Amino acid sequence: MNPPLRTQDDIKALIRGLEDGTIDAIASDHAPHTTEEKEQDISKQPFGVIGLETTLPIILTELVWKKKLPLTTIIKALTVNPACILRIAKGTLSPGADADITIIDPSIKWTIKPENFKSKARNTPFAGREVRGMVVKTIVGGKIFDTN
Repeated sequence: MNPPLRTQDDIKALIRGLEDGTIDAIASDHAPHTTEEKEQDISKQPFGVIGLETTLPIILTELVWKKKLPLTTIIKALTVNPACILRIAKGTLSPGADADITIIDPSIKWTIKPENFKSKARNTPFAGREVRGMVVKTIVGGKIFDTN
């Protein structure tokens, strides 16, 4: 990961930043690299880990369900705010905005297993982690994707 995960003080500062609006957006920095790429000498390995399939369940489990941040703050930081920053018609269900929708089931408890990822990547620091909340459907540009 680049930058790598830091100290508990750094993590608390990030949470405070989301709470007080200093931090506007959360991005996954999804960097899917093959196992072969990640097994090279460390000086040749590309930076990054898979983020697309783990971002939401980790955030829900670690921040929302543990009452560190409200769900509304997380939704805005993942949807509305990034769209506003990038000035794109996404992130809301408003007239004229693209109807890109992620449907989640917040009650599903599951274990992160890299072998089940849809991505070509399997490198995650969250393998074996128990989480709660799963994306069950995604709609992008009117096309429905079943995530199971």
